[in-house]
Amino acid sequence: MTAENNAATGNLDALSYEEAREELMNVVSRLEAGGASLEESLALWERGEALATRCEEWLEGARRRLAAARGNGEDSGNGGDSGDAN
Repeated sequence: MTAENNAATGNLDALSYEEAREELMNVVSRLEAGGASLEESLALWERGEALATRCEEWLEGARRRLAAARGNGEDSGNGGDSGDAN
């Protein structure tokens, strides 16, 4: 992975779920449209993978918060960082 790719994926923590999802949709559209060089396509793919992971993290955090709010604790064993409802 290049320093450019590391920089491109390094700012994901600041993105909201909606921002990450929107950017992911843009990346997918650009890949589907074609016309990019191999290097650019690989960079887009890596960015898309990182964005998808970030979206999953947001969704998993929301699941944990909902489980904690309901008090069923079905996901409480994940050691999540959003378990401050207890």
